[in-house]
Parts: sequence; C-alpha cells; structure tokens
Amino acid sequence: MASLGQIIFYIMITLIAVFSALIILILSLTLSEGSLSLVQSLNRLPVANLGKDHMLSCFLPPDSEQSTFQEVSVTWRKESLEGVVYRYEDGAESNSEQNSEYSGRVEIFRDVVPKGNASLLLRKVRRSDAGKYTCSLSHSGGSGKVNIILRTAAFTAPTFTLSSGVLTAEASRWFPRPNVTWLDADDNVLQGSTDLQQSSAGMFRVVSTLQSLNISDIYTCSIKTELVVSHSDATVTTDSDVTTETYFTFNAASPLIAPYLRIMCVFYVYLL
Repeated sequence: MASLGQIIFYIMITLIAVFSALIILILSLTLSEGSLSLVQSLNRLPVANLGKDHMLSCFLPPDSEQSTFQEVSVTWRKESLEGVVYRYEDGAESNSEQNSEYSGRVEIFRDVVPKGNASLLLRKVRRSDAGKYTCSLSHSGGSGKVNIILRTAAFTAPTFTLSSGVLTAEASRWFPRPNVTWLDADDNVLQGSTDLQQSSAGMFRVVSTLQSLNISDIYTCSIKTELVVSHSDATVTTDSDVTTETYFTFNAASPLIAPYLRIMCVFYVYLL
C-alpha cells in the first residue's frame, strides 16, 4: 500500500500535468482564434523595442500555382481599439476609419501585397502599442486572418570598458527595471556592482562593474527583464582591452496565460 507521502506526490504530479495541458490549450486557442485558411505570421508573440520601428508579420505562404493574388484587401485591427489600425483595398489605403493613434505611424508595402504579404510596419513603438492585433487578408480566392500579441520593452546592448582592473558594462535604455548578473566561464555568480539611473521618461540606464579579473578569462554580463535578456560575453585580452559579443533572447510565453502560470506555481508550492 502506498504511503501518504507517495499518494500526495502522485496527486501533485497529476495536477501539474493537468494544469500544464490547460495552459497549452489556452495558449493554442488564444493564438489560433479566428485563424482561417493559410494566413500566417513569422512571429505571433513579438517583442518590440520602444522608440524603434517594428514589423508585424502577416502573409500568405508562396503557392507554386499562383505567384500573385487578385483583388487583395488588408485590414489590421487592435483589440479594444476604436476604428482600425490600417486598411488597404482596391489598390490603395482606405483609412477613413483609422484610429488617430496610428495615423502616419503605420504602412504596408504595396509592391508585395499582390504576392500575399500584408506585413505592417509600425514606426516609433510606444508602450500603448502593446496588445492583440488581428491581420485580416482577403483576395479573389478566399480570406483569412491571424492574431499577433505584441509586447513592448526597451533594450540595448551594453558597451564595455576595462580600466585599472575594473570591467564596466553600460547600457543606455532598458524598460522595465532590469536585473544584472555577472557570471564566470563556469556559470558561477560573481559579485558585481550595479547602478540603475531612471530618466524622466522612465527608461533605465545601466552601469555595472566587476573587479578582480584574470586575463584571458571570459565573463558574462546578463541584463534581464520579464520579456528580454541580453547575454554579453566579455573576454579580457590585456590589462586594458576587452572583446565582447552580445545576443538577445525573448520570452516566448503569452501574457494572457501568465495568471494561470502564477496559479500553478502557487499551487505547486502549497503542495510541497
């Protein structure tokens, strides 16, 4: 007969599996809601950099039997937004119903619309641009749409300087408030010193330093928010020189399922 501890363990595993399945189902329904025919997007959970331009992808995959489409019309909408973000029909813009927030800030590329590409260029991304967008695309042979959940953040790659045995990483724009971690080549956490300076616009300037360095060793500076992480590998080449390489990773989880993830974590902790 199983002990009480074993019974609790099996129940916990079963409930975690059920919660995980529900989260996957919710995410699937959220992203696939209203998706018809073959309209696709290269990234349905993008993270746009505040103040920069960003492309929202929407297209029909290439068809070996049809290189161009006739009577193409495109409508971009945003959930809970009055009016449209952008509309194209009869070979021209049709933005009499366009919401003023997007006036002069969005465009599609007309030369590729007949090929089934309805991607939207959003200029100078704002925090208020975050949300759920729907790209509806129709042509003489059919119609379809795809949902895209846009998240916004500010992130920049840090620059590095080495002086008097102190390695300094500086990044000019981060939002929301980031956390900074230094690691050695074996992923051991190192004791660095970080100063975060917030501007009047709410952006954070990151200045982080690390001491007690060894020549030829590699040190990693990680700047992290909920949506974006920058990973910078800095190699100390001489007493005054350092070479660096930075790449970014992005959180692929939908913000719409975050509450369910928190509930599952709390429930898991409670069972433990």
